[in-house]
Amino acid sequence: MAKQQEKTLEEIVQEVGRYSMDAFIFVQECIGMATDRVHGPLSPAAAEVVAWMHRRGITPDDLQARWDTGELPPDIVNTVRQLGGPEKLNRHVTGQQLCEVVRDVALERWGLMARKVLGRWGVHRTEDIGEIVFALVNNGWLQKQPSDRIEDFDHVYSFAEAFDRDYRII
Repeated sequence: MAKQQEKTLEEIVQEVGRYSMDAFIFVQECIGMATDRVHGPLSPAAAEVVAWMHRRGITPDDLQARWDTGELPPDIVNTVRQLGGPEKLNRHVTGQQLCEVVRDVALERWGLMARKVLGRWGVHRTEDIGEIVFALVNNGWLQKQPSDRIEDFDHVYSFAEAFDRDYRII
C-alpha cells in the first residue's frame, strides 16, 4: 500500500529547511511534465484507473500484485486489460529524466534568470532536486520504485553549464 501523507507540504518544507515552498511546488509540477514527456499524456481510461488507485492508496506494484492474484474489481480488470496490462500504468520517471525536465522548464520560463530563480529557492545543483523528491517520498507525497536512490540525482548536470554556458536564445 502507498504510504499516506503524514505531514502537510508546509511542514515538510519547514522540516527540510533548505528549500522554499516554491521549489517543492516547481519540482512537483516538473514530475507531472516529466511523466508526460516520457510516457505521453494519460488516456481517459488510464486516468480513471489511476484515480481509483489513488482513492485506495494503491501503488503500481500493489496493482500488479492484485492483478496477479485476481483481487481487482471486474470493471478495473476490464479497463486495465484494455490498456495493455498493469505495467502500462506505471508512469515512473528516473531522477535523470526529472532533472532534465527541471532544467528545460526553468530555461523556458526564466531564460538566463533560471539559475538565479532556482538558487533563490535553495536549488543549486541536481542533488537538491533529489533532496526535495526524497523528502516528498519519505512523507508519502510521492512513490518510488525499489531501485530508486537519492544518488540517481547526483551530478546529472552542472547548473553553471546548463543555465549559463549552454543557454541559447531561440
